[in-house]
Amino acid sequence: MRIMIVTDAWTPQVNGVVRTLQTIRAELETMGHEVRVLSPDLYGSIPCPTYPEIRLALVRPGVVGQAIAAFQPEAVHLATEGPLCLAARRWCLRSGVPFTTAYHTHFPDYVAQRTGLPPAWFWRYIRWFHGPAQAVLVSTGSVRAQLRAHGLHNVLPWGRGVDLSAFTPDAQPPALFADLPRPIMLAVGRVAVEKNLEAFLATDHPGTKVVVGDGPARASLERRYPEALFMGPLFGETLAGAYAGADVFVFPSRTDTFGLVMIEALACGTPVAAYPVTGPVDIVTPECGALSEDLGQAIATALACDRAACAAYGRSFSWERSAREFLAGLHTIDRLGLDSAA
Repeated sequence: MRIMIVTDAWTPQVNGVVRTLQTIRAELETMGHEVRVLSPDLYGSIPCPTYPEIRLALVRPGVVGQAIAAFQPEAVHLATEGPLCLAARRWCLRSGVPFTTAYHTHFPDYVAQRTGLPPAWFWRYIRWFHGPAQAVLVSTGSVRAQLRAHGLHNVLPWGRGVDLSAFTPDAQPPALFADLPRPIMLAVGRVAVEKNLEAFLATDHPGTKVVVGDGPARASLERRYPEALFMGPLFGETLAGAYAGADVFVFPSRTDTFGLVMIEALACGTPVAAYPVTGPVDIVTPECGALSEDLGQAIATALACDRAACAAYGRSFSWERSAREFLAGLHTIDRLGLDSAA
């Protein structure tokens, strides 16, 4: 199958959406499918206000439409709700070309945190953007229920996976972990307001708090929490070693729809402590972590979990299965319809 993926999130960004799309593309190509990605790096762009790592493409719908039609795809997928996908959405609707979308991030909550405006304002945009799609692909059951409660009923599952060749309990921990007071409590992700890292750093559980990642809030948090260790971005085996060397993985976000970092930590044998919100409630079981509105209590409970059970559970998340769910959710384009649109 020839699959066109349009996305506003792509390299050099480092986040779960980009990693998911890159991995799914590789899995689909391994299966024999041809995948083309339309991303902001192909066009002129400007930095997103308050989030400059994200580039907002400046492109007309007709230009995007020409790129889609030239590829002659058998399915079109719009991965994000930004300007490039808006242009693709407009062209598809005008040309009668069906498409699917995905809901990767709690966009209303995310934007509300950055603007101070009510999330309900942004749910109107979500309903408008995703409403015409043949299907909206989401990662968990709680997200499906949430979207349906907001009036979107064409919702299908699309789970996530782990690179089990890299994320394993045998990964070598960073050398500096040997001298840190235990337990080591690890958080991984973008260091930004929407990740709620301050809730983790403010807990009073004894031990060492470690943050892996970078972002606009890092300098401020380093000043306010000098006892915490900020390691910056880590990747591949080095990141796996940080997971495997930690005693508990702490996921304080309240706005993620899934949280790839949680299942990566689990695959390395590290239990998860989180809030009982969308994402963690679909992933964390009593055997592999703890959920509580008291994050300190969740950390204390998770530390007692069996690491072997965590690793076994983490290994159950497969990127191949994720790719097959993605394929199942796509909508095949009528060849005649695309030819006329071109």
